[in-house]
Amino acid sequence: MNFSEKLKLLRKNKGFTQEAFAEKLNVSRIAVAKWEAGQSYPDITNLIQISNMMNVTVDYLVKDQDCSVWPVSKEYDDVEEIIRFRLEANVNTYAGFMKETDSTRPNSHDFRYEKGEYIYHDTYVGGEQFAGEEAVWKKGKAVYAMNYMGRVLGENFSGNFLKEALRNADRKMPYRGPEYYHSGEYTYKCKVSGDFKWFQGYEEIYRMDELIYECYFHGGLLR
Repeated sequence: MNFSEKLKLLRKNKGFTQEAFAEKLNVSRIAVAKWEAGQSYPDITNLIQISNMMNVTVDYLVKDQDCSVWPVSKEYDDVEEIIRFRLEANVNTYAGFMKETDSTRPNSHDFRYEKGEYIYHDTYVGGEQFAGEEAVWKKGKAVYAMNYMGRVLGENFSGNFLKEALRNADRKMPYRGPEYYHSGEYTYKCKVSGDFKWFQGYEEIYRMDELIYECYFHGGLLR
C-alpha cells in the first residue's frame, strides 16, 4: 500500500472522520482529503504527528509496500503453521457453510474446526450489522485472534458472495479475503496495514459501483 491508502485505513480504524482527524493535526479537512487522494503530501511535522497518533513509524508511513504477512519475529516459529491452519479452517467453517456449533453466547453464531494440535473458533453476534472474533489455539494455548465489525450498507447484498470471496483468501492475504475478487456484478476488496503478527484492515463489497458492505478488522499473534 502507498501512503494515501495507509492513512485512510489508519484513520478509519481509529474512528476519526476527516474533520476530526484534521482538527487533531491542526490542519484543514481539505488537506487531509488531498493526502488521502494522493494529491499532496504532509510535511515532516505532520508525518511525525500522524506516526505518534497512529502508533506507527514514519518509515512505515512513507515507504510503499504490498500487503504482506512478513516480516515476523523469530519468536513466532510456527507462524507458517498457524497461517496454513487458519486458511484451512476458513474454508471449512462460516465461509464454507460448514461446522456451525452450539452458541457460546446468547444468540451468537459459532463455528469450530479442529485438526491435530490446532483448534479454530469463530463467533459473531448480529446480522446486517455484526461483530465477532475468531481465534486459534495450539495445544490448548491461544496463539492468534482477530476481531471484526461490519455492516450491510445497500440493497442486494449477497452473503453467498461474501463467503465466496472469503474462501479465496491466500498466503499473501490470510486475514479475511483476498486483496481483490470479482464475480458477476459483485466486487470484493480488502486492504491491510501491518503483518500477521499485528494488523488492521478493511474489506468492502461493491455491487456495480455502489458500496453495499464494509467490515473493519484487527488482530495478530498472541503470546
